[in-house]
Amino acid sequence: MIKTAKPVPSFASEAEERAFWEANDSSEHVDWSKAERVRPPNLKPSSTSISLRLPNALLERIKVAANKRDVPYQSLIKTWLAEKIDASRN
Repeated sequence: MIKTAKPVPSFASEAEERAFWEANDSSEHVDWSKAERVRPPNLKPSSTSISLRLPNALLERIKVAANKRDVPYQSLIKTWLAEKIDASRN
């Protein structure tokens, strides 16, 4: 029995597309048997490493908060910084 793939709908925004793929299985829309392996180009990181000194107690509190959210503490710090910057723009 040959299964035909459902068409992928058009999306008005990236957020709409993200929501669609979070709720739908790609195997219903894409024939993965025809997929080809590709090697992405040698991309350069789009971030810069910095050194930041924090008091030990503060870092431990951040690590506890990150552990509760099941995310790396560096990612939590980046999220909090971005949220603070975004909030200060409004």
